[in-house]
Amino acid sequence: MNDLRSNAAPQSGLRQWRSSLGFFLASLSGGGEERQSFRPMRRLMGLGRPYWGRIVLALVSVLAGSLLTLAGPVVWKYIVDSIVPGGDSSILGKGTLLLIAIYLAQGMVGVVSGLCMSFVGLRVTLDLRMSLYEKLQALPLAFYSERRTGELVSRLMNDVTAVRSILTTDLGGILRQTVTFIGALVLIIVTDWRLTLLMVIMVPAVSSVSIVMGRFIRRLSKQVMDGFAAATTVLEESISGVRVVRSFVREGYEAGRYRGALENLFNLAMRRVYVEVTLGPLLQTMFFSSTVVLIWYGGKQVLAGRLTPGDLVTFFVLTTLMGNSISWIGGLWTRLQRTLGATARLFELLDQENTLPESPDAVTLPPLEGRITFEGLSFAYPTTDSDEAAPWVLRELDFEVAPGQTVALVGPSGAGKSTLMNLIPRFYDPVEGRILVDGHDLREVTFASLREQLGMVPQETHLFGGTIRENILYGRLGATEEEMVQAAIDANAQEFIDALPKGYDTVVGERGVKLSGGQRQRVAIARALLKNPRLLLLDEATSSLDNESERLVQEALERLMKGRTALVIAHRLSTIRNADRILVLESGRVIEQGRHEELVAQGGLYANLYRQYQDQPDDAVVVGG
Repeated sequence: MNDLRSNAAPQSGLRQWRSSLGFFLASLSGGGEERQSFRPMRRLMGLGRPYWGRIVLALVSVLAGSLLTLAGPVVWKYIVDSIVPGGDSSILGKGTLLLIAIYLAQGMVGVVSGLCMSFVGLRVTLDLRMSLYEKLQALPLAFYSERRTGELVSRLMNDVTAVRSILTTDLGGILRQTVTFIGALVLIIVTDWRLTLLMVIMVPAVSSVSIVMGRFIRRLSKQVMDGFAAATTVLEESISGVRVVRSFVREGYEAGRYRGALENLFNLAMRRVYVEVTLGPLLQTMFFSSTVVLIWYGGKQVLAGRLTPGDLVTFFVLTTLMGNSISWIGGLWTRLQRTLGATARLFELLDQENTLPESPDAVTLPPLEGRITFEGLSFAYPTTDSDEAAPWVLRELDFEVAPGQTVALVGPSGAGKSTLMNLIPRFYDPVEGRILVDGHDLREVTFASLREQLGMVPQETHLFGGTIRENILYGRLGATEEEMVQAAIDANAQEFIDALPKGYDTVVGERGVKLSGGQRQRVAIARALLKNPRLLLLDEATSSLDNESERLVQEALERLMKGRTALVIAHRLSTIRNADRILVLESGRVIEQGRHEELVAQGGLYANLYRQYQDQPDDAVVVGG
């Protein structure tokens, strides 16, 4: 714990600045990488195509507003010249009214452009979140075994939020400030080319500082987003595992982990802050210094009679507009660098390759009889190390489960029982061999038609945080009230549901935390009963229950399995005795099979496991692990 905290201690301001300065100098060597980094941004802008009508209306409004902004300084020229000695005073009133009209029109088109761009930005971020969510739903389980939930949630929520401003205010602002800058530049050239030349000499210095520091900010911003995702991951893990944390008295340790992640995030954020707070005052100092020089030179031009006072005022109003445009573009550049990292992370997820795609020629499974055939089946989990061969988890399995038959899978821990279960719904594909259902290769049928006819009841039941009603109806969303209640009755859940304060409308809490283990299992069984699947996959749903809960759950499971093909990972003898056939797995191979009495008589691994507990009641005997 002390090591964890000492590593996370914040650096001193001087060390932070030195570290940031070194990183800043290293960022000066951009180039091809710079162009590459903008590709995700171009893709992001492409997401706005479905809303091109609103975008066009917004951009036309922005263009009109920019032209009105440029018209103001021109009118100011005539107003100022009308009030100096020798000026035409009749212009004063007309010019004032014209300015008011210009500013009113400018406000109106600003409202139109703001509404349109906000709509487009919010819709695109909604579409982007849905695309990311659908991508996550389509990716195979192997992807999730290498990612943390907190990181994925951070990308879906925080990273998308980070890019929203680019799509709402900044897209229209780019056109507005560009038109304003170019228009103001043309007008000041017409006003006095000498002042314009002096100003143009000063612009590259300001721009170069903004570009270089912006590149640095982009790199830091990506690191900040990664740090935020890491902190979110630690938070999500500690909250979701709060029972384990408290049972092991690890509150202090988890607080240290979270503090370490937050301190790392703080350090990264402060490095970015050092650059951002330096950039603003630096650009401001350079801008005002340039303005002082221009005032000095412009004043000399007026005294020499080359400019009128109105020309000088117009020049400085236009110069201010240009300065604001440069400042805004500099701010945009900073925001853009911060956004590029988040955008790259989003498209990295969207571009994630699906290693378990559905075949384009996949057929829809008809209603199944329930025959499952394993032919030469071998499987190994993919490894990220290309130099290391993945170990076999299942090897050369050949057996068949007849329709309506219950087959129990027994064996020591690590024998491959759960892996075999995960292959049937195609969470993974075999490396060698194949699995057939009613003669159909699983790789040649659609995911939906296969999984709609499968029911799964795992050992660790997952309930959603809503009501009992919502959790049961998850099995079949269109089921009637009577069908739902009957499923609960068959699952032995009706009695405890009626005893709850709100019955079926009782909120179960995150992962069903408000229910006991047996109650959660019975809700899960009711959900599976309502689905009415042809094939059942059960992972020892009674292994961690007390005797009374186990009895109720076992009765419900027997109703669930009746007339259906079922594969059951079984440890308790009370479950195994009822199976039509028992398969004994060891090191990924089926080494024995038969009924309980036959396997005991063979004197093999099953018999050895059984004899360790043969003097205990059936519901206490554990065979395998």
